[in-house]
Amino acid sequence: MHVKKIPGVEAVRGGEMQKGDMHLTDHHIVMVIPPSEPTGRPRELYIAYPILAHCTFRPSSAASGRPSTIRLRCRDFMFISFHFAEEAAARDAFEHIRNHTCRLGTIEKLYAFSYQPLKQEKHLNGWEIYDPKTEFRRQGISTKSIDRGWRISTINQDYVFSPTYPGLLVVPSNISDNVIKHAGPYRSRQRIPVLTYLHSLNNCSITRSSQPRVGIRGNRSVQDERIVSASFSASATVEFNGLDVNPESVEPSPASSQADLRGANVEVESSDPISQFEDELLQGGNAAYDPKTGKRLVYGAQQNNLIVDARPTINAVVMQAMGKGSEDMKNYDFAKKAYLNIDNIHVMRDSLNMVIEAIKDGDISRLPPNRHLLEKSNWLRHIQGILDGSALIARQVGIQHSHVLIHCSDGWDRTSQLSALSQMMLDPYYRTIEGFVVLVEKDWLSFGHMFALRAGYLSHEKWFTVEKDPMAGSTLQPGESEGRAGEVFDSAISSAKRFFARGNGTDSAATAADSDDPASPPDETEKVRPTVDASQATKPNDISPVFHQFLDATYQLLHQHPSRFEFNERFLRRLLYHLYAAQYGSFLWNSEKERCDAKAKERTRSVWDYFLSRRQEFLNPQYDNTIDDRQSGRERLVFPRDNEIRWWASSFGRSDTEMNEELDNAAARGERIGDYALNNPLSTSSPASRGRSPLPTSQPPGMPASRSVLAGVETAHEALTPSLRQSASADSPGAFADNIAKLKEGLANVDLGKGMFGGSETGSRSNNSNKAAETRHSADSGRQGSISQSNKGEEEMSSQELKDITTTAVSPPHPLASAEEISNSATTTKQQQQPMDGTMEMEMS
Repeated sequence: MHVKKIPGVEAVRGGEMQKGDMHLTDHHIVMVIPPSEPTGRPRELYIAYPILAHCTFRPSSAASGRPSTIRLRCRDFMFISFHFAEEAAARDAFEHIRNHTCRLGTIEKLYAFSYQPLKQEKHLNGWEIYDPKTEFRRQGISTKSIDRGWRISTINQDYVFSPTYPGLLVVPSNISDNVIKHAGPYRSRQRIPVLTYLHSLNNCSITRSSQPRVGIRGNRSVQDERIVSASFSASATVEFNGLDVNPESVEPSPASSQADLRGANVEVESSDPISQFEDELLQGGNAAYDPKTGKRLVYGAQQNNLIVDARPTINAVVMQAMGKGSEDMKNYDFAKKAYLNIDNIHVMRDSLNMVIEAIKDGDISRLPPNRHLLEKSNWLRHIQGILDGSALIARQVGIQHSHVLIHCSDGWDRTSQLSALSQMMLDPYYRTIEGFVVLVEKDWLSFGHMFALRAGYLSHEKWFTVEKDPMAGSTLQPGESEGRAGEVFDSAISSAKRFFARGNGTDSAATAADSDDPASPPDETEKVRPTVDASQATKPNDISPVFHQFLDATYQLLHQHPSRFEFNERFLRRLLYHLYAAQYGSFLWNSEKERCDAKAKERTRSVWDYFLSRRQEFLNPQYDNTIDDRQSGRERLVFPRDNEIRWWASSFGRSDTEMNEELDNAAARGERIGDYALNNPLSTSSPASRGRSPLPTSQPPGMPASRSVLAGVETAHEALTPSLRQSASADSPGAFADNIAKLKEGLANVDLGKGMFGGSETGSRSNNSNKAAETRHSADSGRQGSISQSNKGEEEMSSQELKDITTTAVSPPHPLASAEEISNSATTTKQQQQPMDGTMEMEMS
């Protein structure tokens, strides 16, 4: 292995400078810092080339008296600058780094293909940890066990049926491979509904798929409807020892979370009003709440099977115009459909980029991050939405004894997030190290999350830029005025601003011009640049932090339930690093088929070798594996608490104080406000309110509707949406919903040609306008802004309205709220309750 050495390089990180030697190898930048004591050992900092997110070279002439600089931003959020005494050495280093990062041509030149495992890893084989038959046998599905309504199909064993799906598919027992074959074309990329999780306590399932090809013709597939119907009825009858037994008559285990739900009138504890609100909406207005305690009243357990479309409503409608879309619930009248407001990969990428803008000067300064940009990024709101949607699914399966089908568009981004997180909330096994590995292998790797596409391991030319030296050639000549010096100074300041505001490969025109430095000598490597395999080339618009968000959401659960997870926070942080480092082969491909075709198991090592060989480093000392639902803190199910969501500071290379101090202060203020309201209630003894017995209300008290990820619920007959409370500054009421209705009406009136979808298996019908299309709303706009306040002033409220506000404990301001929201929460402590009559308006601001 050839190593290029450059002595006397200064490394600046966190505002601190250290001098040493830079070693440039085939796969790493190695900064060697000499020991401070003669007997000490030198320190080494390794930076893998694929982990570079941006590299800027700023040459400097000898006359300027300043060093030439290479500034790096890494995907694990390390920021570091290198200062070189000679421009030639800096340029040589820059070209070496660029050639070994974005000019490899193929992933087979990445470190994973030449990595030799350390001694403690050699005896391990992480590729063997996950075996689908073993995992589904653990869930109770096996040819040798009782029939729980599911079977393993080999229709995709050669990956011809669906190249992005796993080789083994678990489908309902009464669905033949012939039905599956004919159902395939109706789902995008033939990703039909298949099982990923079966809850052992009640035989309820989580299935996943891609979006249906409904299109503007209103296509339907009887075979697809049969698969979904069979999936949702699999728990209706379970065969035990040859006898047909209704699962409701099967006695649950003593520690079962379901044991308490079989009474006639049960109060269900909920960590926050958002989950109460969502459960009520999913039940179509049939749920009731105790007005004093805010607890939801459950009158017996009943199934409420659900199709979850993770996309904002408008996104699904637009996809219908492109030949895809979402299920027409008239054809799936045995279930309801819930739309979630989880944004697409482009929104998530932009959100992370803004976080990077807030912390980007971590190499040159120890200043705290830009809090305004952190708030503006909406990163925590996105994490909250993903957790909220996952909790909704977990409650449906674990508490409501219901089945859930999840999909987004292609079913490998948001679907993987929701599926994996909901299983982690339901099953303690997935909260162990081994179980977490199995979960990632199953719901991310085998189900075809596009790791290579989302990570971009071959980097991109746009991520390597060259800055001009603003002082080069700017010496004042005799007779020139001082105005010339002012121009030079302005040029230097302007260039410095561009240097520190460098983007992520999507720079402005000015930045692009700076990247093509006319003063620089021609790049000789351009003539010999290898051709990049088109299937492996990095596409900046396809990159997105989808798996990063999953790890962040997992951290939130770990932070809130520290005794329920076997692994620690460092386990997640190191996994985030190895997602990008390309030292192991696990994440280098997009599907199970690609890994098999590339012979990944024979040619690379599994990332789990690293973690299992260092298992003791990743154990959580607080872990308690006891399961007892009668004891607080030892429950089988865990759910997120929205008011405790915080920045995963260490993943961004910052301290907890830097990232979360404002959130902690807001939470403390909220607690004080809540305590004051509880101890100083307003009078509620008006004559109109005397003698009335409190009745259950249909809406959970204090629900901040705009923070719910649930955009709406659709059935075969109607659509229910969250309550619309229009602020004074908002646009005309209902405008957003009207636009959606007009769009759908326009799609229905399009003059269609014949044969748009050539598959004989997929029928079609007219796309009639219905009530659901007219009343369905999206809460996406509402979630991006502040919580709307009631248009009524206090002087206009009746005594009964005042009672409604003050008889319920005040909820503290949410930590995800802006400073304006926190301030408003001190004066408006409860949103006005609205009666429900089957449809609701939703809050927008």
